[in-house]
Formats: sequence, structure tokens, C-alpha cells
Amino acid sequence: MLTKIREKSQGAFAGVILTVICVPFVLWGINNYLNDGQEAPVASVGKKDFYQRDVTKAFEKYQQSLGGLAIDEQNIKAQALSKLIKDEVLLQYVHQKGLIITDEAIRDFVQALPYFQTDNKFDETKYKQLLSSQRMSSNEFVGQIKNALLMEQFQQSILNSSFATPYDLEHFFKIQNQQRDVEYIIVPVTASAETPSDEAINAYYQAHQTQYQLPEQMAVEYVELTLDDLAKTIEVTDEKVKAFYDEQSAQYSTPERRKVSHILFEVNDKQDDKTALEKANQAKAALANKDFATLARELSDDKLTGKDGGELGLFSAGVMEKDFDNAALTLKQGEVSAPVKSQFGYHLIKVIELKPAEIKPFDSVKAEVTKAYQKSQAENLFYQQGESLTELSYQNSDNLQAAATQLNLTIKKTGLFSKTQGEGIAAEEKIRSVAFSDEVLQGANSTPIELSTDHLVVLRLLEHKAAENKPLATVKADVIKALQTEKAQQQVIETAKAMKTKLLAGDELAKVAADYKLPVQKVAGLTRMKKEFNVMLNEAIFKAAKPVADKPNIFTVALPSHEQVVVSLTKIHDGVMSDEDKKRAALATKNIAKAIGESEFNSLINTLEEKADVKINVPTTTPAQ
Repeated sequence: MLTKIREKSQGAFAGVILTVICVPFVLWGINNYLNDGQEAPVASVGKKDFYQRDVTKAFEKYQQSLGGLAIDEQNIKAQALSKLIKDEVLLQYVHQKGLIITDEAIRDFVQALPYFQTDNKFDETKYKQLLSSQRMSSNEFVGQIKNALLMEQFQQSILNSSFATPYDLEHFFKIQNQQRDVEYIIVPVTASAETPSDEAINAYYQAHQTQYQLPEQMAVEYVELTLDDLAKTIEVTDEKVKAFYDEQSAQYSTPERRKVSHILFEVNDKQDDKTALEKANQAKAALANKDFATLARELSDDKLTGKDGGELGLFSAGVMEKDFDNAALTLKQGEVSAPVKSQFGYHLIKVIELKPAEIKPFDSVKAEVTKAYQKSQAENLFYQQGESLTELSYQNSDNLQAAATQLNLTIKKTGLFSKTQGEGIAAEEKIRSVAFSDEVLQGANSTPIELSTDHLVVLRLLEHKAAENKPLATVKADVIKALQTEKAQQQVIETAKAMKTKLLAGDELAKVAADYKLPVQKVAGLTRMKKEFNVMLNEAIFKAAKPVADKPNIFTVALPSHEQVVVSLTKIHDGVMSDEDKKRAALATKNIAKAIGESEFNSLINTLEEKADVKINVPTTTPAQ
């Protein structure tokens, strides 16, 4: 089992573990680690307590992973708390069952993590740097790795023991390849031209004020650390830059290139090795009286290049097969090789043009080399100052001045920006996301934000403006349009409902459609993956119950366009395995078994949670602003 887990260390699982562990302590502030017992836990699992900071941390990580998508904060925070509880329930269960992992296995796993590798070997310096940046002891780190591996090992024991029977496979394709016959009517939205009363306008405005608000805004002050800025502080001399140029000469040179032509004599089912070689030798002799390009057009089995005299174009060393490459590189311009064997057959090779290697003179690239030198020299300084920035902004969480002074950084300011839009540095989604986090809104410096591998930003709140309602007079036209749209959408719903009632009463679909002057659309043998068919409608049709006693199943579907679809599901045809499905039966069986295992694991976790001593003390909420 651990062997399989260690194999995963090259992939997503290792990344998940490092993400969980490698969260700087400054995310929550020193008070959360020197808790005096006054903060009430949000929830508890046995003796393990979870605080609001734990939920906030999980929420912020999830929020950043969404890349600026609109989310329901309360819903996501509830999910975050649920995940924390489930993980703790599982961890306590595996400890209770006495599952163990040897220290040797943990060491092997840690040493195999790509994060700690340099030249495919474990780098103890990187390991110590990580622990230092997280203010963790080796025992704490190993303990967290151990817990993660124990839970993963237990989960995999369930997933890997699940299996699918031939019946499961047959049943899967019976459903997957099922076909359905349907008839349906699309009820369109017709715009309403009726002007609502002042009373209706005012009532709608009062009930939907959040739709007519100036968004919440804030301005921040910030310091930023960039590799480019640090590079500018590196002093240079002509001697140092010239030495760097000599070391990096390959970066400022163009390798030798050769334009080559060839004549190919293939070795294949129709022509054996001996015959192809004889033809190549005869062609080489014929070059005494014929031009190479002419002979290539007449004899080459490579018809594509043969029509162009066998020309292959310019290439550098290492592009062609080894033997071909070696032969071409030893020829002088105008020379023709002896027959050269490749995987395709025998070639006669001629170098028709030679472009020698070129090195850009130092004086012509001096400015470019100087920048590259400064940047290379600044890399270690950037790493060191990045660590200092993290520590200083954490230790002085109520100001940026300490970090700015010690690191010689300028405190900059933004204008007001919202959660979805900003200018300058606030145009970055990462900046806006962190700016509106609980941590910053409560007055603390932010965690260093990595805009790129060589750009760090720490920010703090400068000004905060709560969302405010726009006066009715300025949004009246929008309110009227919203009321008209709402009425039109309600009318569609009522029409679809009336049509469904008539159909359930026994009216024919064609008659109902004619009454409302709408066309009937029919699809026989609809499949789950039918192209050019509305995805949402397709999903609803395949979720619908089967017709009973030869009576169609009548239902309605609301589309994102606010159109309503009245559907008559008339018949269902069970699916069968196609020849292509049979070819993929092994993979399908494996995937079905995996799905069964995941279902069993989730059911077990839910059962353990029901039996565990879980207490949720207060709802997870966003602090008042």
C-alpha cells in the first residue's frame, strides 16, 4: 500500500499534502497560537476543537482556487467546516484502529517529494528551509505527514478492494447507452410592454435593494518585492559582466547549421536491405555524370522531398537520427556521403549550404547581459528578503512601515476597488481576493501574496466603504425593466403549467401545441451524449421517470434562457454494449469499481460521523464589517 502511495508522490497527492502543511502561520496571527481560552470553538470532534480561524483558512484556500468566480461565502464556509470535521473523524478512527506507518516509510515518502528534490536527489537544505519558513519542527512536520498518509492508506484500502461484477458492467451500459423517445414544446419568453405602477416599482425596489447597490469597496496600502527591482541594486563592473557573458556564451550564440539534401532508398516489404544498398551505391557512382538534385527527383523514394531535389532544409546537430546526423556533420559543403543506414533505409547525403556558428559580440549584447547578470545575482537576495518580508509583516502585523524601512521598500497606495474590479495592482484577482479577506478587513497585514515567482506583495487596509443603496430615482428604469422581465417569465411558467395540465387530462400534444400556436419537436432514440441538443434539457429527460402503462411521462423543464419546455417522454429503450464498449470493458470495469469504492468510503465516513461525538457550537459567519 505504501509503495503505491509513494508512487503518488510524483503527482497530485504530494501536492495536496504540501498545500495542507505549507500554510504560513501568519495567516492566523500570534493570538491564535497563544490562545488564552477566551475564543469559543466553532465545532469539536471529541477532544479536537476547531476555531473560526480554521474555517477561514480553509475557506480562503478554496476561494483562491476558484480564480475569481462568484461564490456563496456562507455555503463554502459550511462546506469547509464539514470537510474539517470529516477529516478529523477519519483521523481519530484510523488511530483508534491502531493503523501505523513506520518511520522508515515516512522518511522514504518525504525524501521522494519533488518539492525537496535537487537533481533528482533529496535536498536537506530545501527541507530545512521549508520547516523554517513554516516555523515547524521536524517532529511536527513528520506528524502531519504521518496523519495524511494514514488517512490515505485507509482510504486506498477501501478503494482498492472494491470490484465490479459482469452484472455491474452490463447494468452500467444498459443505463449509459439507453435511448429515449420524446416530443416537446418550447414555450418562448414574450416581452411585457406593460408599465408597472409606482407602488409596484417601489415595492420591488425595497425588496431587491441589494441588486441596486454601489458595491463594497476598499483601498489598500502595500509594499512589493520584485526580483527586477532588486536586480537594479546589484553593482556591476565590465569585468564581472564579461565573465558572466563568457560563462553563458551559449545563450548569445547561434549553433552551426547545415542545409542538407538526400536521396532515400527505402527498406520495406518490396525492397530488402541488400537491394536498397546496391541502388544507393549505383546512384553514388552515377553522380559522376549527373546532378544530385536531378538524381533525387528521378530515384529518391522520398517523393515529398525528391521533387525539390531532395532538400531537407537547415538543421542543427542533434535533430536527425544519430548516424544521419554524424554523417551530415562530417561533410564539407558540396560533398556527398557514402550510403548511410537509418530506420527508413539508405541515404545519400549532400551538404548544399553551411552556416557557421555565430556568437554575438559582447559589445552588441552588453546591455542584455548586464540585466541577466544582475538578475542572476539578485535571486538569492530575493529569496532572503522574501523570508524577511514574511517575518517582518507578521511580527509587525499592525503596520507596513517596519518592513518597508528594513527592506528599503516604498509604501504604495491604491484607489478604491471592489471585489470584482480594480485598477493598477488591484486589477490582479489575487490582490482583490486577499484584500477582502477577514484577515485584512480586521486590520492585520496580509500574508505575502505571490503574484509570480519573482513578485511578492503584502497589503493592509487603508479605507473600507460598505455597499450602499443607489437612490430609486437613479435606477427606476432598471426596476421597471426587471418587473417587466419578471412578469414575462412568470407568464411562461403559467403557460407551461397550463399546457401540462391539459396533457395530463388526456389532450394530445399536437392539439395543445396548436392551441398555443407553437410547434412540436420530436426526437426518437435520444442518447445522453447527443450533439447539438440542449444539455440541460437532455439531462432532465434522462433523469425523468419511465412512462407507466404506456402513458407518457409529462413534465416541464426550465432553461437558463427562462424558456419553459413541456416534455412528453413516450418510450425508453435499454442500452446494450457496442463493439467499441466491449473493447473498453476492462477500463469501464475498473472505473465502475472505483466509483463503487468511493461510494462505500463516503458511506463509511458518514456513518463514522453519525457515531462520533461531533458538536457544532456556532454557525460559520463572516465577521461584521
